Amino acid sequence: MFSPDGHTLATASADRTVRLWDVATGRARTRFALTGHTDAVESVAFSPDGKSLATSSTDRTARLWDVTTGKIRATLTGHKDAVLSVVFSPDGHTLATASADRTVQLQVGVLLAPSGAIQQICRTVKRDFTPEEREAYHPSRGPVCPTPGSS
Repeated sequence: MFSPDGHTLATASADRTVRLWDVATGRARTRFALTGHTDAVESVAFSPDGKSLATSSTDRTARLWDVTTGKIRATLTGHKDAVLSVVFSPDGHTLATASADRTVQLQVGVLLAPSGAIQQICRTVKRDFTPEEREAYHPSRGPVCPTPGSS
């Protein structure tokens, strides 16, 4: 799979790794392979901005990677069999995974900006952060989640 700018090629392998290649030189873009899957990697897909890479594996997971650092951003579970394919929506906010279990899962908001992630958390928990949560995740002096009637 080529990156959106066409400069990088991502390859999946049965050896459980993903490698990033410089298209112009044919050399590995990084000194390391992306490792973390516990079985063969079946599919790769770049996010529309090229900053993240999604991978699928016969280990029944999909993973999101930071292309620059090679670190895993998230491991997505829920399929009951091999995850055969991954693809991002054009806006990059939804990741579709297709599995040998004959299901497709849509992971919405997988690449939210921090402010979007916080808003999603607030909607889910339907309350503001506790002082401990604020200290750990969003150091600030005031409320994190807007309350009805606040601006």
